[in-house]
Amino acid sequence: QVQLAESGGGSVQAGGSLTLACTASDITNCMAWFRQAPGKEREGVGAVYPATGVTLYADSVKDRFTISQDSTRQTMYLQMNRLKPEDTAIYFCAAQRYGSSWKTGEFRYWGQGTQVTVSS
Repeated sequence: QVQLAESGGGSVQAGGSLTLACTASDITNCMAWFRQAPGKEREGVGAVYPATGVTLYADSVKDRFTISQDSTRQTMYLQMNRLKPEDTAIYFCAAQRYGSSWKTGEFRYWGQGTQVTVSS
């Protein structure tokens, strides 16, 4: 069983920045961020493969968000720049992918989520 702890959510004005962190209790094959806005389906934001450091992003955030990991490969960060009101959502950390692609959302472990609110 892997435990995930998220931190860093909050409120910011449009154009601002926030950084989220997710720490896993063990190294996994993949860590990812997802988000869900009220009334909308969950959306993949991006992922990192700890063994290689490869990062992947959804097109909607590709030029604004950056995923990184620390040297332990158990903490993943999501640096969010030039935030927009449409980025408002609960952001979830996920780990240990078992699906064919990180975008399918097929992860064994999930965090509790952290709220990000962007005001215009």
